[in-house]
Amino acid sequence: MNAQFKKGVLELIVLESVRQKDMYGYELVEEVSKVVDVNEGTIYPLLKRLTNEHYFETYLRESTEGPPRKYYHLTAAGVLYRDSLEAEWSQLTEQVGRFLKECRNG
Repeated sequence: MNAQFKKGVLELIVLESVRQKDMYGYELVEEVSKVVDVNEGTIYPLLKRLTNEHYFETYLRESTEGPPRKYYHLTAAGVLYRDSLEAEWSQLTEQVGRFLKECRNG
């Protein structure tokens, strides 16, 4: 997938994934990778920024497989931001689709 396309939609995928259920970082990497190929070096800075912008809250939960894990929870502001990104994404894909169809049809 084109890197610029991926970068543009990654926030929406991350926000939607956490809206579905609270997740810890590596779990989120695995979930997002089902849609677009990403690695931890891409996801963790994004999580930090979205947390700093108050779209996520974090909390620690004990793990049976090692140290406690930091979970991400979508805030009310995060839900509104996710919804606005989805609206923008829908509008963009509709406009691009319409443009391509018009170009094909002459």
